[in-house]
Amino acid sequence: MEYRSPRTTSFEVTSLEELAPMADYSLMDNLNCDPDANPDGIDHMPRQVFTGHYVPVRPTPIEAAEYVSHSEGLFSELGFADSLAQSTDFIRMFSGDLAQVPEPMRKVGWACGYALSIYGTEFIQQCPFQTGNGYGDGRAISVLEGVFNGRRWEMQLKGGGRTPYCRGADGRAVLRSSVREFLAQEHMHALGVPTSRSLSLYVSKTEKVWRPWYSEGSRMADPDQIIEEPVAISTRVAPSFIRVGQLELFGRRARKQEHPKAMEELEQLVLHLIDREYAEVIDQSLDTPTKVVMLAHEFRCRLASLVANWVRVGYCQGNFNSDNCAAGGFTLDYGPFGFCEVFDPHFQPWTGGGQHFSFLNQPGAAEQNFRMFCRALQPLLRAHQRELAQLQETETGFPEVMQAELEMMWAEKLGLDAFDAGIFRELIVLMAQTPVDYTLFFRQLSLIPDDIESLKKSFYRSPVESGAADSEALFKRWSQWLTEWKSRIGLATNGADGNVSRSREELSRQMKLVNPKYTMREWLVVPAYQQAAEGDYLPLRALQNVLTQPYAEQSEAAEEQYCRLKPPELFDLGGVSHYSCSS
Repeated sequence: MEYRSPRTTSFEVTSLEELAPMADYSLMDNLNCDPDANPDGIDHMPRQVFTGHYVPVRPTPIEAAEYVSHSEGLFSELGFADSLAQSTDFIRMFSGDLAQVPEPMRKVGWACGYALSIYGTEFIQQCPFQTGNGYGDGRAISVLEGVFNGRRWEMQLKGGGRTPYCRGADGRAVLRSSVREFLAQEHMHALGVPTSRSLSLYVSKTEKVWRPWYSEGSRMADPDQIIEEPVAISTRVAPSFIRVGQLELFGRRARKQEHPKAMEELEQLVLHLIDREYAEVIDQSLDTPTKVVMLAHEFRCRLASLVANWVRVGYCQGNFNSDNCAAGGFTLDYGPFGFCEVFDPHFQPWTGGGQHFSFLNQPGAAEQNFRMFCRALQPLLRAHQRELAQLQETETGFPEVMQAELEMMWAEKLGLDAFDAGIFRELIVLMAQTPVDYTLFFRQLSLIPDDIESLKKSFYRSPVESGAADSEALFKRWSQWLTEWKSRIGLATNGADGNVSRSREELSRQMKLVNPKYTMREWLVVPAYQQAAEGDYLPLRALQNVLTQPYAEQSEAAEEQYCRLKPPELFDLGGVSHYSCSS
């Protein structure tokens, strides 16, 4: 597979004309186009796609696009001037109009098909044709791939209009869900969690669509009304958008020998994934079977680390199917996600998700996705029994790797040199029984408090004030836990030389690096997208600024507004405490 040598930007890009020479469409140039596709990209009705890795699709521009926000951090990484986000040509392109892009940029984008597995079970029912050939990017259209500042990125419009995989939907995304993903991606990046990134967000001043959503004050599990909402297009950016479900689609076709090129197309996709996402760790000169085994090993490491990081920062993906699992090992597809506030091991923001995708069950879901990933690779190793056995060994080793990542993560959050099962188990019980605010608790603990009073800032109800018969016993258990914890971190007693093993200040600093002060609280996001819908984008931008500095102390005003417990009146509210997948 041939790639253009990376071109490093030695200046700040201020126009599409300057950006255009960096375009390099490796996916379209090296993989197979659907032979039944229209080259001009006019392909917006549901249909089956039987072969090929992508379908050329021309996005459908939103009407009267208006700038909402962009990511200054990502723009800087790409070498883009901030002024570019509000330039006419840039707005036109990233609100869906490719008609006037300068060469060598292309006037059509592309969409890809993929399969679906839910917690390790293959499904085709979501395909409108009941075959699996009509499921994929229904409203996500990639419009640019290139090398920017020496790194390859792909840019994809979410809400860019219908594709052959739209399953009869309108291909649009509303401002509400677009704001959530736009904020979440850059927040996760700032938290140090591998993720797709947010480039820009534009809203239509005139185009609206109808969506089911919650009425004000509703505590229903599902939306109880249909509302009209403004459409928007957010552009997400990643090294690639290849999903586990994508590998599954081609793995299933190869397994069933659905067409003469099925095995070849699977191998092409796997090698393309390696070149796009794993080139630094997998030598291009190796034979395919060796590459496949190495790919599984590397993805296992990335996936386990990713999910441990999700738990570290309180993130629950909500819908961790294989088609929402990036094969590059980063967070992708921010749909019915949420960040845990009131600690609950079974926290699940999506009403349709079930406990199998809940907060502390995510390692199990990751294991199932990894199992389907390995199954998709198996056809490539049919004639290579040694490598097939190595792949199977890699697959069965996932739980051990996952557990090691989790234990290392919990040790870091607790400031321990090594994981302590007793300390951890008692803490989880106390956090759930009290209950505590997940983010605030660990940030307060990072201050190395002298007693339990400081930690009470994270309690949703004080054990003493709860009125429960065992409140005093719970309070005593907290005090005992804190004393035991402090003895394990080396601050409670002096060493043989008369000095504590490490200073309180140093340990506090280390713990604050893994325990953020600010998290994305849905009840703060709701007013931001509601005001944005009225044309006021300042609250959204203010929240964006806070969420991209989650570990910083920030201002006193920011702390008062964004670093606090969830108000009691907002508990159980539809669209705030839980939500459907409507977007």
